[in-house]
Amino acid sequence: MNGNGKLSGKAALVTGASRGIGKATAVRLAQDGASVAVNYRGNARGAEELVRELKAQGAEAAAFQADVSDVAQTTRLVDLAADAFGGLDILVSNAGVEHFAPLAEITPEDFDRIFAINTRGQLFAVQQAVRYMGDGGRIVLTSSVSATRSVFHHTLYAASKAAVSSMVLNLAAELGQRGITINAIAPGGTATDMASTHAASYKPPPLDVSMETWVKLYVALGRLARPEEIAAVTAFLVSDDASYITGRTIQADGGFY
Repeated sequence: MNGNGKLSGKAALVTGASRGIGKATAVRLAQDGASVAVNYRGNARGAEELVRELKAQGAEAAAFQADVSDVAQTTRLVDLAADAFGGLDILVSNAGVEHFAPLAEITPEDFDRIFAINTRGQLFAVQQAVRYMGDGGRIVLTSSVSATRSVFHHTLYAASKAAVSSMVLNLAAELGQRGITINAIAPGGTATDMASTHAASYKPPPLDVSMETWVKLYVALGRLARPEEIAAVTAFLVSDDASYITGRTIQADGGFY
C-alpha cells in the first residue's frame, strides 16, 4: 500500500464491507493509504479474508462484527474501530438491504427492518462516528438511484434511501461547523451478488426483454457499474480533493434515464 497516498495517516470505518461495494471501498481506501476497519454482520469469512488481503498488501486493517440496526452494537463498533487505529477520520456507511414488494404485501415488520438498517442504522453510525472526528472528518452514506426514480414494488426501499439523502442535506450545516463533510452516494445497478439476486426486479413488468437488453436501453453507458467504480467515487468524497463538497448526494448510475 502507498504510505504517501491521499489518505495516509487516516483511519476509516466501512460498514457492510465483507462483500460487494463495501469490500471494493475498503480495498480502495487502503490503497489510498488509510487504515481500514472492516465491518460485517454475518459474513465473518469474507471479512477476515479481506483483512488478510489488505494486510498482505501492507495496509493496517481489522474486522469487527456488528449489526448496524442495533444502536448499541453500532456504538461498540465505532469505539472498537477508533481504539484499534487511535481515532476515526472517515466513515463510509455502506450496510444495507434490498426489498421489493407490492403495497398490499408490505408489513409493519418489513418497514421496521428496512428502515432499521438502511436509515436508522446510518443515522446512528454518523452520531457515534462524529464523537471521534474533528476538522477534516469525512462521512459518506449510501442512498440509491431508486430514491429519485419510480420502480415497481420498490416503495419501501426507495423511501429508506431517500431519507438518507435528506439526512446528509440537513446534517451538512451542523457538521460543517466542526469542519466535517457529509455526503451520500447513490449507486445505480452494480455488478454484485446483490444485483444478481434483485436486478431483474428493476424491469417494469410489461417490458419483455432480457436484463442485458434493458440495461443497454436505459443506462447511457450500456452496462452495470463495477464495484470499483462506485468505490472510486467514495474515495474522492473522503479525500481532500472534495473538501468543499458537503450535503450532496452524488449519482453514480452510468446515466440511468
